[in-house]
Order: sequence, then C-alpha cells, then structure tokens
Amino acid sequence: MVELAPSILSCNFYDLKSDIEDTYGTDLKILHVDVMDGIFVPNISFGFKVINDLRKNCNYFLDTH
Repeated sequence: MVELAPSILSCNFYDLKSDIEDTYGTDLKILHVDVMDGIFVPNISFGFKVINDLRKNCNYFLDTH
C-alpha cells in the first residue's frame, strides 16, 4: 500500500486553512511539513507556531523535518 503525504509547502500561505480543508474527505492521513529556518537552508518557510496551529486544527499525522 502506498501512502501519499502532500507537502503544505505547496499551499497558498495566505489561505492555508482553505487548502487543507480541501483535502478533507480524501484518504489522506499524512501531511508533509518542511521547516526551513534560513540557517541550514537559504529559504524560510514557517515555524513552530504554524505547526502548533495545524496540530490543534487537523487530525493528520504531520511528517515534519
């Protein structure tokens, strides 16, 4: 069996909630969360606040690194 883990990095950050709600009713169980801090990689994505809010508001397993 194959499990898909779409990355929230491809979401619209301005409307992240709506993009995640679009996945409800599917067979998804995992969301992939890339944390980029501008130190280990040159990009910056989002940090602990966004991850904490996701955890409170969705039931997906968050594959985070």
